[in-house]
Amino acid sequence: MLGGSFWVALFRNTISAGLMLTFFLMVDRPRVPVKKAIWCYGIFGVGMIFVYSMWYQMAKASFVQFAPLSTLPLIGIFCTAMSSDAIYLSLYKMALAFYLFSVCTFCGVDVARWWFGGDLWVDIGVRFFCMVVILILTWFRFRKQFLNGVDFLMEEMDLFSSVTLFISVMTGAVMAYWPNLQGFSVFNMVRAFMILFLVGFLQYAILHLYIHLGQEHYYQAEKELLEVNEQLLHSQMDLMRESEREAARIRHDMRHHILLFKEYVEKGELDELMAYLNQYQEDVESYKVADICRNQAVNSILTAYAKKAESQGIEVILDVRLAEGLGIRDVDWIAILANVFENAIHGCVDSGMETQSISIYIAQKGNKVIIQCCNTSGQVTFRKGLPQSEKGGGLGVFSIKKAASLYGGETDFSMGDGKFVTRILLNLPE
Repeated sequence: MLGGSFWVALFRNTISAGLMLTFFLMVDRPRVPVKKAIWCYGIFGVGMIFVYSMWYQMAKASFVQFAPLSTLPLIGIFCTAMSSDAIYLSLYKMALAFYLFSVCTFCGVDVARWWFGGDLWVDIGVRFFCMVVILILTWFRFRKQFLNGVDFLMEEMDLFSSVTLFISVMTGAVMAYWPNLQGFSVFNMVRAFMILFLVGFLQYAILHLYIHLGQEHYYQAEKELLEVNEQLLHSQMDLMRESEREAARIRHDMRHHILLFKEYVEKGELDELMAYLNQYQEDVESYKVADICRNQAVNSILTAYAKKAESQGIEVILDVRLAEGLGIRDVDWIAILANVFENAIHGCVDSGMETQSISIYIAQKGNKVIIQCCNTSGQVTFRKGLPQSEKGGGLGVFSIKKAASLYGGETDFSMGDGKFVTRILLNLPE
């Protein structure tokens, strides 16, 4: 720090706190409405700036040594409490904000000391310029990319990786802010900027790594969804071909039936004719495909997969109460029901049990759709509340969660008493 009056310290603190709080708010999804969040951030920022400025006024030496590092836990706790994201994602965003604060601080101090003899207002001007550039780039370039990839980050990043990153940032910050090395020299300046550069490069690389991994899993899930859709279409085509063959057989036999009807009528054998008609009716209805529900998309999906399950000796129980035209796209029905049924079939087969069953309940309750699937299953491994396939898949679960999220839905997976239970809640669009 370059010293100065209370007002100079107030300007510096305003820039520093404003940068960290504004950056975090830009890349965050607050748990409260945006307008209310802005007010909360503003009140907290003003109070923090005043307290830190008073600290500077009363104890400059301790302020210079400990103020920069103390901002991290203080702002971090507030921002984490205001955020709706997971704690490890908030830690990551806080690390980014603290890194940008460190860059502004060192740019302002070292530029002022290196070329302008430690001029206080040059320090403030450089910090302000850096803050404006960072916030403009964040708003127009980084923010959209980050928010579009935040779901991928939450899927890929866990508490261990975020804590590791946070510790690496803190280690770099402690080395850069180490009190005994804050004297002005070329070595200290180069050392600090090299540490900040490496830390920044590490964060940037990790961000793109997680987003890239998440996008890869998303594209794999999309590919799997297309494959499931293709399998469903093939199943529907098989059913149609079977129906066409049966219709052709009925048309072929109709001539013989008509001749037999005439013979019964001519001989007056009406009882025999009635018995023959009843037998013929049973024969025709035995080939009729039962309607599971009035929703055509759901009916087609469940019919195809029920036939596939029954062909493998799995008992299927369906209780579906849905109307047509619910506002849920057919492709989303496929992503949810086809994957649920496919996973249930795999669970039954892999369980190795003699008696295998799949029970599916789907119903509309007001503006919500409830889906529950219970199937025979062996032991299932869970990671972050999601079932993991021993074969390295798990993309079906990702497709289910992704499709459910489009309707503000919720998913739950559990295991108990040899049964795997999938619960899905969807909000119908208005």
